[in-house]
Amino acid sequence: MSQVPPTPQTEAPAHGTAEHEGHFRRVLGVPSLVFFGLVYMVPLTVFTTYGIVTQLTGGRVAAAYVITLIAMVFTARSYAKMAEAYPSAGSAYTYTQKSFGAPVGFLAGWSLLLDYLFLPMINYLVIGIYLNAALPAVPPWVFVVVMIGLVTVLNIIGIVSVARANVVIIAAQSIFIVVFAVLSVAAISKTGTVDIAAPFTGDGTAPGFAPLMAGAAVLCLSFLGFDAVSTLSEEAKDPRRTVPRAIIIATLTGGLIYMGLSCVAQLVFPSNQFSDVDSGALDVMGAAGGQFLTIFFTAAYVAGAAGSALTSQASVARILFAMGRDGVLPRRFFGHLSERFDTPVYAIGVVSVVSLLAVVIDLGVLAEMISFGALMAFSAVNLAVFKHYFVDGKKRGAAAVFSYVVLPGIGLALTLWLWTSLSPRTLIVGLSWLAVGVIYLAWITRGFRRPTPSLDLKE
Repeated sequence: MSQVPPTPQTEAPAHGTAEHEGHFRRVLGVPSLVFFGLVYMVPLTVFTTYGIVTQLTGGRVAAAYVITLIAMVFTARSYAKMAEAYPSAGSAYTYTQKSFGAPVGFLAGWSLLLDYLFLPMINYLVIGIYLNAALPAVPPWVFVVVMIGLVTVLNIIGIVSVARANVVIIAAQSIFIVVFAVLSVAAISKTGTVDIAAPFTGDGTAPGFAPLMAGAAVLCLSFLGFDAVSTLSEEAKDPRRTVPRAIIIATLTGGLIYMGLSCVAQLVFPSNQFSDVDSGALDVMGAAGGQFLTIFFTAAYVAGAAGSALTSQASVARILFAMGRDGVLPRRFFGHLSERFDTPVYAIGVVSVVSLLAVVIDLGVLAEMISFGALMAFSAVNLAVFKHYFVDGKKRGAAAVFSYVVLPGIGLALTLWLWTSLSPRTLIVGLSWLAVGVIYLAWITRGFRRPTPSLDLKE
C-alpha cells in the first residue's frame, strides 16, 4: 500500500539516536541546494586534474567532459527519482538499502565512503599545492592543517553557516570565470590562427578512444556535487520537490561550465607540457593573463577548494551519521547529533582526522580513487531505480519502461564503461576497499548469521 508523501509542513526534522539528541533543521531551498552542489563540484575544479587529464587524453579535456556529462545526466536523473522516493540523509546508501536490502545498501555506502572521505582530502591537497606555489617558503602541509581546522569549525557550527559561505564562494568564482574568459579571448586573438576544434581533436600525443575514456573516468570526480545534494534531504524544505530539481540543475550547470573552461584553457595554452603537471593550470593562467591572472586564479581556486572541502565534509559526515543511526557503524559515536549545534560533531571529527592524509598522498592516485567510489555508487543508484519503481512498484506500460528501465539502464551501462576505463592500479585498490567492506559486514553480522543493522527511515 503506497503512502501519501508528507507535505512540507508535516515533515518532522531528523533526530539523533538518543532521546535528548539535537535534530537537523529544514532551512534549505532550491537555490541553497544548487549552490551547495556547485560549490561541492567547484566550477574551477576543471583545473584540479587539468594537467593530468590533458596529458592522458592528448589535449582533449573538453571532449572527455562531454562523455562524462552524458553519463552523469542519466545518473543524476536516477538520483532525482530516488530522492523523490526516499528524502532522507544517506544518498546512495539509503537508496540501495531500501531497494535491495541492508547488506547491499551497506556495500553501496561503503563504496560511497571511498570518494566522500577522499574528496575533502583532495581539496586540502590542492590548496597546499597552489598556496605553496604562491608562497614557496611555507611547506604545503602547513596550509593543509590550517584549512582542515578552519573547515571543521565551520561545519560544527552548522549547515546555515555552510550555505552562507557557499554564496560568497560562488560569487568569487563567477567573477574569476568572467575575467579569465575575457583575458583568454584577448590573448587568443593576438595569436592569429586558432584551431577551434583542438579541444576535441587533441594534439595527437594520445590518439584513439581509450585515452579519451580514461580521461572521462577520472573527470567523474568533478560531478559529485549532484550526489552531495541528496545527502541534505533532511535539511531541505519540501525535499521531494526541491532536491530532485537541485540535482538536475547542478549537474547540467556544472557540466557546461567545465566544458567551456576546458575549451578556453586548451585554446589559450595549446600544449600538454607543464612546469608541474599537478599545478598545470598555472601555465594556462600565465599564458592568458600573466602574473595578475595567476594570482587571481590562485585566490579564487583556493577559495573554491575550501568551499568544496566545507561542503564535502558536511556530506560525508551526514553519511556516517546515517550509517551510525542504522547501527551499521557504532551508533553512540556516529549516530550522535550535538544538542548545541544540531550537527554530527563526532562524524565531522573523524573526517578531519582522515583528511590529514592529504599531507602524504599523490594527487593522481587520489583523483582516480574518488572516481572509483563515485562510479560504484552511481551504478548502484541506477539499479535502484529499476528495482524500486519497475520491480517493487510494478510500474508498467511503455512510459514506465522507458522511465524506469531504459533510462537508468543507459546510465548503468555508461557508468560501468567509465569504471572499467580506470587504471589497473585504481581497480585493484578500489576492489580491495570493497573486499574490506565485505569482511567488516561479515564481522558485524557474525558471519552473516545476524541481520545487517538497519533503521526504518521515516520522516
